[in-house]
Amino acid sequence: MTVMKDTTDAMSARYRDLLMARPGVERLRMGCDMFDTARALLRSAVASGDSPSARSAVFLRTYGADFDAPTRERILSALGR
Repeated sequence: MTVMKDTTDAMSARYRDLLMARPGVERLRMGCDMFDTARALLRSAVASGDSPSARSAVFLRTYGADFDAPTRERILSALGR
């Protein structure tokens, strides 16, 4: 797989150093905020509202590959599919 990269290695290292200089709790908060934003974007792309089908679609797009088929089906059933 080809990865497009528009940042020099030196600048990538500098950015990583700046992020790692932040306190751990701040880095965790940043990651959680990014995850929440990604979920909100995904929800609006999948469907409006909080219907069982929207929750199932968000689950599948976010975590679907993390579970085997029987577990995935059990979770989808609990979400009301």
